[in-house]
Amino acid sequence: MQVKRSKRVRVSADGHGVVSHAGIGLLRELAVDTGLVDGITAALIDTYDGPPVHPPGRVFTDLAVAVADGADAISGISVLRDRTDLFGPVASMPTTWRVLDRIDVDHLAAVRRARAGAREAAWAAGAGPDLASTLALDFDASVLIAHSEKENAAATWKRTFGFHPLLCFLDRPEIASGEALAGLLRRGNAGSNTAADHIAVLDMALASLPEQARPRPDDPDGPSLLARSDSAGATHDFAAACVERGLEFSFGFPIGFSVQQIVDAIPESCWMPALQGDDGLRDGAWVAEVTDCVDLSGWPAGSRLILRKERPHPGAQLTFADADGMRITGFLTNTGPGVVAGQAAGLELRHRQHARVEDRIRQAKATGLRNLPCHGWDENAAWLEVVLTATDLICWTKLIVFADHPDLASCEIATFRYRILHVAARITRGARQTWLRIDKTWRWAVHIAEGFHRLRAAFT
Repeated sequence: MQVKRSKRVRVSADGHGVVSHAGIGLLRELAVDTGLVDGITAALIDTYDGPPVHPPGRVFTDLAVAVADGADAISGISVLRDRTDLFGPVASMPTTWRVLDRIDVDHLAAVRRARAGAREAAWAAGAGPDLASTLALDFDASVLIAHSEKENAAATWKRTFGFHPLLCFLDRPEIASGEALAGLLRRGNAGSNTAADHIAVLDMALASLPEQARPRPDDPDGPSLLARSDSAGATHDFAAACVERGLEFSFGFPIGFSVQQIVDAIPESCWMPALQGDDGLRDGAWVAEVTDCVDLSGWPAGSRLILRKERPHPGAQLTFADADGMRITGFLTNTGPGVVAGQAAGLELRHRQHARVEDRIRQAKATGLRNLPCHGWDENAAWLEVVLTATDLICWTKLIVFADHPDLASCEIATFRYRILHVAARITRGARQTWLRIDKTWRWAVHIAEGFHRLRAAFT
């Protein structure tokens, strides 16, 4: 049957005053209002011989905005250059590349300090977490594949070729992405459980937090912070570093033969039901504390080992460490009894929430992390910082502007781009004013317009 053709619209190339991607103006204004532009300009201005045409902070943050909008290479800054009516003069791709090329190790540290200052301003404007609750710092590494020869790219443990950066996110469960506190670019053959790298990222993460959110080991009324990691972070040195800096820890614990023997000896009466995120019981899963059954003398005082057994999902392959058809996992923590509701089950639920970091990394890979576009190591390290900046700009925008709209605050980056960042608008001028008129037929037009007003009110 022949399908009836719909009526065709007439097409011409004579529209004027029309712009797309108008929503990224929110991110660009936020970069200015938090002091990020000025802070990075101050960090990089000494790399110029004279006054720059485009301040380096403006160039760096414009690139971060373009990455938030979907760019995966330096040339993506053209998304702003193509809309000069809305954004004004924007640096070219060669100028942007030169800014990244000037960022060496010392200047990268200065850029991180500028980001920390912007985080403090964003938190003060309404993006901050509840400091009365525990702040969870989630650590995880991820493999980035290099499709061409790049400096320090190497074979990875996954039998690919590229890089193996280690990242730390502040868990913000109210939105779809955490805050990107720190990232360390590493060669592809870098170890998963290298304690020195974990400690370096921990120190960078703590330095990126506002002063009032940093741990104070000698102050019992200070903020509570928790370092979470899978078994790659379960090293004596990293655990000791967390304790020394005033953090609690919750690390995945490898299940060896000795622990497997303990599982066989645990009476059924000692297993308690595991918890769901909604405080209900998790069907087919149980937890038990076995601290007194293992030698934890090499770990910090107060360390506790908690095991979990669960019926594996259909088709899952069991390992030698599993018992009686049950998948056995474990984690190590120094959180004392009674601190977390639900006893061992509550601690296990808290540790299991570390899995959210996988979503954070997946979101970051959809925001420029999947590709390191430069050949040089320093430039790619700077690109990683651009990606972390883009992640933070999205996070702060959601928390300040769209906290009252859960469908926008909790949507993932692809949806956020479609609904907010890529919106179409018209630019009109009159009465000595310039108007950005969001397409009124767009379902989220009112939310976007109100968002601009809310963002500006937050910094006045």
